[in-house]
Amino acid sequence: MIGTATPRDKFLAEFPSLVEELKSILTNYGMPAEAVSWYESSLQHNTPGGKLNRGLSVVDTYAILKGFSSIDELSTEEYKKLAILGWCIELLQAYFLVADDMMDQSITRRGQPCWYKMPNVGDIAINDAFMLEAAIYSLLKNHFKQEKYYVDLLELFHEVTLQTELGQLLDLITAPEDHIDLNKFSLAKHSFIVRFKTAYYSFYLPVALAMYVAGITDPKDLQQARDVLIPLGEYFQVQDDYLDNFGTPEQIGKIGTDIQDNKCSWLINKALEIVTPEQRKLLDENYGQKDATCEARVKKLYDELKLGDYYHAYEEQTAKDITALISKVDESRGFKKDVLTAFFKKVYKRSK
Repeated sequence: MIGTATPRDKFLAEFPSLVEELKSILTNYGMPAEAVSWYESSLQHNTPGGKLNRGLSVVDTYAILKGFSSIDELSTEEYKKLAILGWCIELLQAYFLVADDMMDQSITRRGQPCWYKMPNVGDIAINDAFMLEAAIYSLLKNHFKQEKYYVDLLELFHEVTLQTELGQLLDLITAPEDHIDLNKFSLAKHSFIVRFKTAYYSFYLPVALAMYVAGITDPKDLQQARDVLIPLGEYFQVQDDYLDNFGTPEQIGKIGTDIQDNKCSWLINKALEIVTPEQRKLLDENYGQKDATCEARVKKLYDELKLGDYYHAYEEQTAKDITALISKVDESRGFKKDVLTAFFKKVYKRSK
């Protein structure tokens, strides 16, 4: 049985052996020590530094599906298998973030310099991102090739990767930082962007992976999970958009920048639906400008429009809709509503 460390500690304890395993692949190819060391630095800098919620959710979901009261009831072998899949999601996240930071020209990530901003890295980070993605498939091959669901895992990671990149593409061409055109924005576009860019890999992927390991692979059950988790992931991102403007830096751990960064956020799209022509002119002139005065004008307008009230109404309606969807889940083939309820409870009315 697993010991008494926190779930996050247990999960982190699995990472060093995976790093060694991935390094050994390079060594076996005859890569020189300098290259192996570079790869290790990339893995360590980019993979374990976040909240690890996606990876931890694989373990939690499996425990619920198997009827365990806690993850401590998992055997060592079961836990390791699930943790590897969790780390595969964290590697996918790392791959996305290294690339995203270069596209957005970001400076910091998780309280440290972005990888491409590290000494001597620069554009090499593009190749490092590819190698982070490749690590997923090395680990899947090494640990799951003998499983009957191996191809399902491969197809799931490939499909979710494409979905996330489609969301990123639409985001980049809808809201480039250097070309402001609010005519490109809409709530429908926002919904597509966040469902594809965030919901599939952050909410559906951890659950689907755990389902495959648990032997719950009926397409109807996977669809039941998707039908709840994708709108839940959208709600999660709308919360982020709301907190970026209305949350405090102490709450969210950063200063919100969506207005200055020309983000296609829920708030600007809701505003565009309800503004007068005069208010629309103010948004056209001030949104997306790298200027604190322009930002303050937009924030003031958000308050005048009572966007906070619109958000809370959206939140309550979404909560009702998701609760109704969960109540209709068919558990006859082994899937459990508790998986979806656990995700909903983590997200509902969060403040950070």
